[in-house]
Amino acid sequence: MVFLRLMLILFFIEAIFYLLLTIYLRSTRRESLEEEWDRRHPDRSGDSPERRVFVRRAMQGFQKTMRARLVGLVFILPTVAIVVIAWVVNVQ
Repeated sequence: MVFLRLMLILFFIEAIFYLLLTIYLRSTRRESLEEEWDRRHPDRSGDSPERRVFVRRAMQGFQKTMRARLVGLVFILPTVAIVVIAWVVNVQ
């Protein structure tokens, strides 16, 4: 029962980190794409429909790769580390 409670708490904490990392990484990527648009098109810098389309298209591909990386980083890696540590401690 204790192990189940630990896994539930761990999942909740990992979900919070996943959400916060997703928000942070999306905002930094969006900001860099907006700066790239302004650098490439100095005559059309600022908010425009073309810029929004450029950012939206670039974010679609980024979202797919980011999600896969974050799942491995936030959910799988810490869970495996805790299981390995618990196994090593209990074997000795």
